[in-house]
Amino acid sequence: MEKGIILYRSKYGATRKYAQWLSEITGFSCCETGKTPLKQVLEYHTVILCGGIYASGIAGLSFLKKNWGVLKEKRLAVFCVGASPYEEAAFQQIREHNFQEQLAAVPCFYGRGAWDESAMTFPDRTLCRLLQKSVAKKAPADYEPWEAALMCAEGKKCDWTEKRYLDPLTTYLQKTGE
Repeated sequence: MEKGIILYRSKYGATRKYAQWLSEITGFSCCETGKTPLKQVLEYHTVILCGGIYASGIAGLSFLKKNWGVLKEKRLAVFCVGASPYEEAAFQQIREHNFQEQLAAVPCFYGRGAWDESAMTFPDRTLCRLLQKSVAKKAPADYEPWEAALMCAEGKKCDWTEKRYLDPLTTYLQKTGE
């Protein structure tokens, strides 16, 4: 079996949970981005980045961009985690926003994360509340899927993480030579 590493950037824990599950499934090493020297990452054939989605950006993706020159020959994949249920159009927008130029061919997968306003930083909580106020002005029948999820989670603690969200990624790994 080829060597692989899972690098993750997790703000509130859901992405870390997925990275650890993926490590259990694949036997790959699992480390936090920023705490793993590039030299160590280069020892692996497969590099998987797991990052939460915040304001349409994927946490940790800058590591791939910054080190593209030495990582481009590796088998790469990204697993992003968001609070919204999967919706193809929204996922394509995330891909278009984050996977431009050299990253365009990197496979990307999605898993639903968690929501806990009480654990959020003040800026994140404030941003979410402003967004909720904005969405609340619309008729519920006109909500986009992510807006409906945002409004349903308001004031609640929700954990939507499920190992099954990793299935497309593990299938990809098996098909490409794990």
